[in-house]
Amino acid sequence: MRFTISNQTSDSLLCQFDKVTRNEYILVPPFSEIEVSPKCSTLLFAKRPHDATFKELGDIVESTSSVAVKLTMASGRKWQRLTGKGDSPWSIYRNRISRKHHALIVFPYRDTSCFLASIPNSVPLSSLMLPGTHETMAFYGWPISQCQSKPLDTQLHAGIRVLDIRLSIVDGKLIAYHGIFPEVTPFADILITLHNFLTTPATASETVVVSIKQEDSDRKSFPELVYEEIVTSPGGIEMWYLDNQIPNLGEVRGKAVMFSRFGDNSANGIHPPIWPDSAKEGFQWECDGTLVQVQDWYGIPSFLSISEKTSLATEILVSPPDSPNPTLAISFMSASSIPLALPSIIACGFGWPKWGLGFEGVNERVGKWLLDQLGADYTNWQRNWSDYGHPKCTADRTDNSRFGPFADAGPRIRGWALMDYYEDPIGAGVIQLLVECNFR
Repeated sequence: MRFTISNQTSDSLLCQFDKVTRNEYILVPPFSEIEVSPKCSTLLFAKRPHDATFKELGDIVESTSSVAVKLTMASGRKWQRLTGKGDSPWSIYRNRISRKHHALIVFPYRDTSCFLASIPNSVPLSSLMLPGTHETMAFYGWPISQCQSKPLDTQLHAGIRVLDIRLSIVDGKLIAYHGIFPEVTPFADILITLHNFLTTPATASETVVVSIKQEDSDRKSFPELVYEEIVTSPGGIEMWYLDNQIPNLGEVRGKAVMFSRFGDNSANGIHPPIWPDSAKEGFQWECDGTLVQVQDWYGIPSFLSISEKTSLATEILVSPPDSPNPTLAISFMSASSIPLALPSIIACGFGWPKWGLGFEGVNERVGKWLLDQLGADYTNWQRNWSDYGHPKCTADRTDNSRFGPFADAGPRIRGWALMDYYEDPIGAGVIQLLVECNFR
């Protein structure tokens, strides 16, 4: 088996396999890659200090600060996030290039609860990759209505920054709904969770786009109730960005950004004037100088269309290189139709696809696509190694000339990507990969 170790961090990595002698180690410089053919099942990663001597390298690799990673991968898997023993400063993924060639891609660890803290204030939200959840509060009604399994607070700390909140009026209050199915959670509770997240010091650097869609037919009372419940909630109306334009990040740190899929064109917040139902070809509109492109084809005929659905949902996220105007891509990676395309089937797949008995879901395929993009050969990428260019921005959040050493490379994956069952495949880290897109 041949491995390409791709070091996409600013650290010099020392690598040692478990069956080599103490002084036989491999050094992978920052932002570089090497090929190896190990005859073992474990790889030790350690950070090499700049002042380390040759004699000290073996001790560094064998120290308690090193990270041991198992190289085993389930037969048939195309990619996976590797778990190591100990606290790792990196996120390590294994990606199958071919049957006898795999890549080990080492990314910097990103704290998904506050990843926007590392991005300059002047960056517009259209130039970010913001992970989101479709039907954010749809926890009930499996297998038809349920789309998520993690509570809102967990979603936010996992890196979710776009919420799809759908509400109906019940006894004069707004309650989460999915179509005609009640999802129990009051809008007031959602607002409390948002306020807690956006005002806690550790996560006050963040912003959350909140799409609100009406699921009932009371067109007069619904907007009034939305406004009323926001005003009386913790943080009140001051916690919300209500302009119909795409803001810069610095304008909305610690705020919720209203995306109103209710009311007429006088509605507050970013307000799409059109939303064609399940348009396979997608649609677009202009929002104060930003071209917004949406892919929301959800009515796929069956699981046999998962591959086509994935292609459409990912292609829109590749930023056009020569667009004269700012562009925002909004991609719903979810789909549902009865009986052969239920939400869990589309997102998670079914059966045992690694044995050829079943289908991979959209989430698994999106993870593979992201690794192929992020882990591509970058020998021609522009680099700035004056100080090994740490891929996180400086504390001065005003310069958006580059997000990291590969920021001028392509393709750039940007947009708002909304998923069902975002945590699946369990532990695979699709959200971490979406977050990583912001730093190149």
